[in-house]
Amino acid sequence: MSTITETAQTVGQSLKHSPAIRAAVDAIVREVQAHSARIVDVRPPVSGAIADYAAMMQRAADVRGRALLYPYLSSGVGNGALIELADGSVKWDMICGIGVHFFGHSDADLVAAAVEAGIDDTVKQGNLQSNFEAYEFAETLLNEAKKQSRLKYCFPCTSGAMANENALKVCYQKHMPASRVLAFKDCFMGRSVTMAQIGDAAAYRVGVPLTVGVDYMPFWDQEAADRHGHTRYIDMVIEHAQMYVDRYPGQHACFIFELVQGEGGFNTAPREYFKALMEFCKANGIAVWDDEIQTFGRLPRMFAYEWLDLGEYVDVLCVGKLTHACATLYTEAYNPKPGLLSGTFTGETVSFRVGQRIIERLREGDFYGDDGRFARHHRAFSEQVRALAARHPDWFPKPAGAPDIVGGAGGMMRFTPFGGDKTLIPKACKHVFEEGAVIFYCGHGPYHLRMLPPLPVFDEADWPRVFQCIERGLAKTAAAM
Repeated sequence: MSTITETAQTVGQSLKHSPAIRAAVDAIVREVQAHSARIVDVRPPVSGAIADYAAMMQRAADVRGRALLYPYLSSGVGNGALIELADGSVKWDMICGIGVHFFGHSDADLVAAAVEAGIDDTVKQGNLQSNFEAYEFAETLLNEAKKQSRLKYCFPCTSGAMANENALKVCYQKHMPASRVLAFKDCFMGRSVTMAQIGDAAAYRVGVPLTVGVDYMPFWDQEAADRHGHTRYIDMVIEHAQMYVDRYPGQHACFIFELVQGEGGFNTAPREYFKALMEFCKANGIAVWDDEIQTFGRLPRMFAYEWLDLGEYVDVLCVGKLTHACATLYTEAYNPKPGLLSGTFTGETVSFRVGQRIIERLREGDFYGDDGRFARHHRAFSEQVRALAARHPDWFPKPAGAPDIVGGAGGMMRFTPFGGDKTLIPKACKHVFEEGAVIFYCGHGPYHLRMLPPLPVFDEADWPRVFQCIERGLAKTAAAM
């Protein structure tokens, strides 16, 4: 905020530019910084807090009907990649709300944006009645998206699953009466009724009636590509797609692309693979829908389609997680008719203010490119994994179905101990948590340990400290085998 000027025309402008408000925000931020600075390293729970923490965990379990996966309840203060839990313990947060908290914990700039948002007249903004923050957020996001694509419009919403629902509606309307969907094997789309049907995980749709026609395509298989030759392998996949189109002529509305798979295992593929499939879609009147809810912002370029130079093909795009406010973007050709996209809420003022600031910082930072901060972090992470495997080769047998023990791209990081065993990987997560780092898993045979660290605020020199916790945790898993 700036100090009040004579140009302020409304009471609202006068409030937002008030020197008293500015001083109050600055005071709050300084106090947060002073407390945040006290969190400097991993530590065990504070003496006497364990019983209270156990009671809090039980209350949480009683409310939701089952225990939390991790005994994780934050105290409300952290310092970058370090987070203090409500029992006083401190851990490295290497999963960040499954990719949401990309600027870590207690970030002064984002705290200021959130506090400033708190003085608005309402907490929620809606499609019928809104302040301007929702459109500033959308405008900021679109300005970046337009640089390498034909995307022109943006519709904000409250969750990644809702962004995907909106994208599907846009595709359905454009290509009506087509109602089938092409998607990759092992994709994940969210947990609404429709998205649970499209996502390739049977456990997530138990009891859900199957009303959406989904045809699954193979994701890139490096071993098969090496065996057949890359060109022949791509031709074989296109033949697979043609089989579906021949079986259901004119019935496919869209093909959902995760350019780096998230829940499916942080799997990557070469540009020529996606390019061939997207050109197939164009030739057959099928929308190219790019789901970047987990990838956006954390790869070697801001958008995954930029990284792979595929922006010319994208018709519809979804972003979320680290943007805080989620959104569906689309080209002029996919701009829907009135009434298709709406809802009581578009989101919270704080989400739009913080989300806009995050995009601005990503735009202004030194994060992207082959030698940008995110690429350097991924190299440092890979080095730590390979050094760990060299010390403990028995922990790292070659996983079946994965070309390497380490993978992903940029801030999407995964590695595969214990051969990707389904029973051992979740146990390893819990053991690593006990030793001071919060990580998670992904994949479907093999299973992997994954990280979505707060790279913009994480020091490359701290990777050895994180892997000390990981090594101790994996040692416990190995000892229990």
